Amino acid sequence: MPSHFLTIHGHFYQPPRENPWLEAVETQDSAAPYHDWNQRITAECYGPNASARILDSRDRIVKIVNNYASLSFNFGPTLLSWMKSEAASEYAAILEADRMSVERFGGHGSAIAQAYNHIIMPLASERDQRTQVRWGIRDFVRRFGRRPEGMWLPETAVDVASLEALAAEGIGFTILEPHQIRRFRAIGSAEWIDANGGVDITRPYLCKLPSGRSIELFVYDGSISRGVAFEHLLVRGENFASRLLGAFSNQRDDAQIVNIATDGETYGHHHRYGEMGLAFAVECINAGGSAQIVSYGKFLELHPPDHEAEIVENTSWSCAHGIERWRSDCGCSTHAEAGWNQRWRAPLRAALDWLRDQAAAIFEHAAAGLLHDPWDARDDYIDVVLDRSDDRVNAFLLKHGTRGSGDESPQQAAIDTRILELLEMQRNAMLMYTSCGWFFNDISGIETVQVLHYAGRVLQLAERVSGLTLTPEFLTRVAEAKSNLPEKGDARQIYEREVVPTMIDLGRVAAHYAAASLFDHAAAEGRVYCYTIEQRDFETVRSGRAKMAIGSITITSIITRESAAFDFAVLHIGETELTGGVRPASSPEAYELLKEQLANGLRSDGIPSVIRVLDHAFVGSPVAIRSLFRDEQRRILTLLCDATLAEAESTFRQLHERYDPLMRFHSSLGVPLPQVLQTAAAFDLNTQIRKALLSEEVPLAQLEPLLREARSEGVSLDDTTRLALRNALVKLSSALRQKPDDADLLDTLCAIVTLLRSTQVAVDLRAPQNDYYRMKQAVRPQVAAHASNGSPSAMEWLNRFDALGESLSFSPEAPPEASSEAPPEAKG
Repeated sequence: MPSHFLTIHGHFYQPPRENPWLEAVETQDSAAPYHDWNQRITAECYGPNASARILDSRDRIVKIVNNYASLSFNFGPTLLSWMKSEAASEYAAILEADRMSVERFGGHGSAIAQAYNHIIMPLASERDQRTQVRWGIRDFVRRFGRRPEGMWLPETAVDVASLEALAAEGIGFTILEPHQIRRFRAIGSAEWIDANGGVDITRPYLCKLPSGRSIELFVYDGSISRGVAFEHLLVRGENFASRLLGAFSNQRDDAQIVNIATDGETYGHHHRYGEMGLAFAVECINAGGSAQIVSYGKFLELHPPDHEAEIVENTSWSCAHGIERWRSDCGCSTHAEAGWNQRWRAPLRAALDWLRDQAAAIFEHAAAGLLHDPWDARDDYIDVVLDRSDDRVNAFLLKHGTRGSGDESPQQAAIDTRILELLEMQRNAMLMYTSCGWFFNDISGIETVQVLHYAGRVLQLAERVSGLTLTPEFLTRVAEAKSNLPEKGDARQIYEREVVPTMIDLGRVAAHYAAASLFDHAAAEGRVYCYTIEQRDFETVRSGRAKMAIGSITITSIITRESAAFDFAVLHIGETELTGGVRPASSPEAYELLKEQLANGLRSDGIPSVIRVLDHAFVGSPVAIRSLFRDEQRRILTLLCDATLAEAESTFRQLHERYDPLMRFHSSLGVPLPQVLQTAAAFDLNTQIRKALLSEEVPLAQLEPLLREARSEGVSLDDTTRLALRNALVKLSSALRQKPDDADLLDTLCAIVTLLRSTQVAVDLRAPQNDYYRMKQAVRPQVAAHASNGSPSAMEWLNRFDALGESLSFSPEAPPEASSEAPPEAKG
């Protein structure tokens, strides 16, 4: 049995980005060309690690591996929740990797849990510590199908109470940085040795706790971890492997474990192609045989701790001052501008602590007669968060509520809504402590504004269920947190400017539905984010360019079951001119009368008459383009701007076509084009390519001259166009996997990839390469067997398939020795 063991741990996490009223991530412009940062980092990191390339010396693909199967890892539960619906293949690869590791390591999977939404545990209340651990465990069990052996502490922030919270729930181990160990000794020895950062990181430690419980600690190698995270150790996989293997002591015969820990996003997001360096390092280690990669749980089974340790309380891995980064101006920041400070951290935390305590008191008082044990119900509420189906919610309410079974009365429905509102208040009260809110340079950053959004949701729910007015006091407290940017003001101004306009009630959802249904009724039916729409009546009326939608709907929150009925009418006069309103549903007779007045008015009396009726019927509840939620607002504005954009496109097209010979002549001489002609050509060619890609089938004959023209005129394709090309390839390669015998699909995909190569258009080929690799493993051997029996069609397919592999940069069957260097485009 080898005595050298290696564990590479990746902490994969993104702050929750969902709008707390919509339970969805809205557009984040800073992540362009992707919709949001979750999507972008999935493309740059989570996806690449699920299919990491190992290359030969000519940068051709030898092997594609799932890095997660060789890592120890934890994923933030809120991130996995997003991935399950928005990045399903990457999510499946993560779960599959853990299943593989369970088999490989005798039941000890590589995945470990995480405290639920990345709260700094030593700064959390005792109740929140307990709930964070319980929610983290329950989320893990639901996803991975087994209990976690270990748990990641956010930012490795630790105190004895945090370790007690882990141990109380049966967590066996956690991972710390060397400076977090105060002293250690051999089990049974009376003499403690002060660590002073010099602890032996190649062994686990038993940490005995005041309660009588204990937990085991792994101490990661800080030097190598920093090399991976900050010192470009991933540039060559051989160097990474050598550094890991060099950390073992050759003076000892007992078992040693070298383990490192970094943000998982290091592998691909922070360091482009970092996933390839990791994959090749693992390949080298496995091939060398001098050390065995192992999960933490498996190592503990083989080699239980023979030393014990005590921790340095209130420390973390990313703050040299302990945990001050999350409560004071300690000097830790992310490359802040000169003269900036983080004095805003303390008043922000103090304001949120005040709000948390107010919410806790309201929760206990309001839930006293509704729930058997309010805090026990909160701990179990994660089951509802993970599954909001009616059956799950009803089972939860029956278990924890004081009602009897079978009560479906309106009064009981109102009580159920109140219970869910109270629990949502508590969920958001924890979300507002997500650590990223304090980590960065300024209170105006998107992470801190997100924390303020959660506070806004807590305030809304707390005031609704209690009847108290809390917002003025909260704003007074939070106003003490000043931005470093004079134009941003303080946290109160940021809250009023960026949070208040996004706060939503059912009336706002009705206004959104009304405006959206005017332009695309089918898209608005059934559901708007986390709200269901029951349509009782809907009608559109047209007169010339004017269009009017009139309807009556019932809106119900999937989250709290709050429900209300509304009537609406909205008139589109032209371009962005929109007017109308929503109101609580009136009687059927009053609604029919309103509908008749509006329809007849538009058809006969004209628009001024209709506007007068609207103004009278809908006082103080207008509907406009601003009523739409962010993503739909942008979609509708794009529709409204189509005519204007078409005119601009025509102008650029004419300019490009008229001066095309001059552009080509400039290009042939190597003379830079005048800026106006360069702009016209770039706009026109990018537009034409994107429009061509809207076709059901990829129009190769149309794309080829456009791409070659862009190449000859020195026009760069923008991010949006390259993303459209990538999506077209994804669609093609997916279709080919479904129908591998479709020769036309095979030829088209090969031709387009070859075209992109020849015109030097940098497009992400990861998806077609992944599909090809799977087909090479599953389909090609079967066809090769037919070809060996003399089948001409099988031989022809093999030739075409191998040609596609060559265009996708795959190595032939017997590749030369693999290399870990990044591809040429990564070296510049």
